[in-house]
Amino acid sequence: MPIALVDCNNFYVSCERVFNPKLEGVPVVVLSNNDGVAVSRSNEVKALGIKMAEPWFKMEKIAKQHGIIALSSNYTLYGDLSARVMSILSTFSPKQEIYSIDECFLDLNGFDPKTLMDYGMTIRQTVKRNVGIPVCVGIADTKTLAKLANHCAKKGFAGRNGVCDFGRGTEEQLSKLFSRIPVGDIWGVGRKITDKLLTMSIKTVEDLRTADPERIHAQFSVVLGRTVSELNGVPCIELEDAGTPRQQIMVSRSFGATVTALEDLSESVAEFTIRAAEKLRQDGSVAASICVYIYTNPHREDEPQYQQSKIVPLSQPSDDTTKLVNAAIAGLKAIYRSGYHYKKTGVLLMGLQPKGSIQPTLFDDPVEQAKSDSLMSVMDAINHKMGQGSVGILASGIKQQWAMRRENKSQNYTTDWDELPVVS
Repeated sequence: MPIALVDCNNFYVSCERVFNPKLEGVPVVVLSNNDGVAVSRSNEVKALGIKMAEPWFKMEKIAKQHGIIALSSNYTLYGDLSARVMSILSTFSPKQEIYSIDECFLDLNGFDPKTLMDYGMTIRQTVKRNVGIPVCVGIADTKTLAKLANHCAKKGFAGRNGVCDFGRGTEEQLSKLFSRIPVGDIWGVGRKITDKLLTMSIKTVEDLRTADPERIHAQFSVVLGRTVSELNGVPCIELEDAGTPRQQIMVSRSFGATVTALEDLSESVAEFTIRAAEKLRQDGSVAASICVYIYTNPHREDEPQYQQSKIVPLSQPSDDTTKLVNAAIAGLKAIYRSGYHYKKTGVLLMGLQPKGSIQPTLFDDPVEQAKSDSLMSVMDAINHKMGQGSVGILASGIKQQWAMRRENKSQNYTTDWDELPVVS
């Protein structure tokens, strides 16, 4: 069963280049929240040896030497372009699994194997033409192999023009190729597993592919055993439907500056709960409880440290922002301690289930529920049309002194009327 893994190249950087062509061909890095570390690097930056998650303060010197342009993360822009890319990709297969913001699997079962390479080329050209984002396509019989094929396409190890189809290679050719790829490049094989495999003289993809499955299962886990099977073309990981609802929803951010006051923490928790509730309603789900957590900065050894979380159950599963915000702030008040410099807060919606599956109780007021549903519907509609945050809850504050530091953020070119690109 052929599967394609389509992955956007240097996604955040590519999004910035769509609306700022002057960034083409120059070294660009996109930084994380509060302009902390590199989360996306152009090929020019990678060539300079700058690693993913490299702190900005460590690369400032080399940035000045080579003219690296550093941009603050613009997740609103990236999310919108991701939705456009995924919408286009959904037209190329009856079954799509969106794996992350910049990659998805496509089921190519039933397609003529001889045409898959050209089909991959068509996918690349269509996304580039319609959205402006470059992608690479890896095609194989399992998800693990498709990820590996995409890796080969992106690195130029195999395939052509950003498309690699393992189905076109002979067993001898694949064996030779896999012998050149480090075992740590396999999907799901992290650093700890890699280190242990190296002690067993398993250094390459081919070494793991040809390893004794029983030995791998005994030394590691069922998961790695499945990886070995997948590397040998035996599907063990099924494609999930794109519409599969989330089991949990988390929203969290680090602050631009440390926060001490309960009022500021309450604003941040309320804001994050509002964002989480919007996602909850998009999924058509309700939450049974909400977890709130707070952290100080673990990197500040000169300051006292504190971290705590609190789970607050709801009397009835809900998607109502006001109810969720009230529960979240109640949880925050229970764990807040004065005298600390807090760096991060977050909320986690738990016990998610389809809204239609909730059984009403004798104490439920259908009139109040109808009012709640109507209010949430209107809020979502206005925010969708006028931009996120146009209508919200006062508890999230107005000035938001705790907000992220993003000194070099680009415009919201596609989601804000006041920031639409202008053509002269």
